[in-house]
Amino acid sequence: MTILIDKKTRILVQGITGREGYFHTQAMLDYGSSVVAGTTPGKGGQEIEGLPVFDSVIEAKEQFPKLNASIIFVPARFAADAATEAVDAGIKVVTVITEHIPIHDEMRFIELARRQGSYVVGPNTPGIISPGQCKLGIMPAHVFTPGRIGLISRSGTLTYEVAASLTDAGFGQSTAIGLGGDPIVGMSFVDALKLFEEDKETDATVLIGEIGGSAEEEAAIFIKENISKPVIAYIAGRTAPKGKRMGHAGAIVSGKTGTADGKIKALRKAGAIVIDRPIDVDEALQKIL
Repeated sequence: MTILIDKKTRILVQGITGREGYFHTQAMLDYGSSVVAGTTPGKGGQEIEGLPVFDSVIEAKEQFPKLNASIIFVPARFAADAATEAVDAGIKVVTVITEHIPIHDEMRFIELARRQGSYVVGPNTPGIISPGQCKLGIMPAHVFTPGRIGLISRSGTLTYEVAASLTDAGFGQSTAIGLGGDPIVGMSFVDALKLFEEDKETDATVLIGEIGGSAEEEAAIFIKENISKPVIAYIAGRTAPKGKRMGHAGAIVSGKTGTADGKIKALRKAGAIVIDRPIDVDEALQKIL
């Protein structure tokens, strides 16, 4: 069992004719992911890498009824419409790579997805990968390897760094999920932790958080009350000054909320093992598995 995607996942690329959409479609195909079609309004009837291009998601879904995942490479001002279109067409996993989407737009399509039973991963995410089975995103696939460790992260680059450390230490990954770096995202730590807890092929989960927001504190409450598998956590941004955004739009400390210390204390109190450096993840896993 994997989380959200597997070999049977059928992918639609929204914005496939753009530079980023085209490049990453090639990379996903090279990895072995089942990309079956793409969309770009006004360019229906074209082909990209042998894949048919449609004007809309509903047209693609009518032609390929088994489409169940989409990845969005659409400019920020149109991305909310693209995500809404995917959810309305019944796509169950909608991965939004686009950053700088207005927050109110994000709120609308994320709420729509929740009501209709779809998962939104992102916005501003590197995507999802189940090593050896399916890549739905932009991550460098060579640092990931099949295994039994779940990985959830707000940071793309830290996802790759931790995955490389796990791989080098002989710990493969069941699935890695990039939640996205925006203040408002679809899938949360709690959502992902629940899936990994239910997954018989995952033995432990690595949680990579950062300053800003309350997602890690909410995860801590959920871990304490619902999670039986080991959780290893790393919080980035310990030395960030208050009131200054560090990297992601969501990585900002406001007053006494969103601090690294508060997140670390909450996670430790919940029973998670909090590491000081990303490279310490393999040593922590060696001790508990």
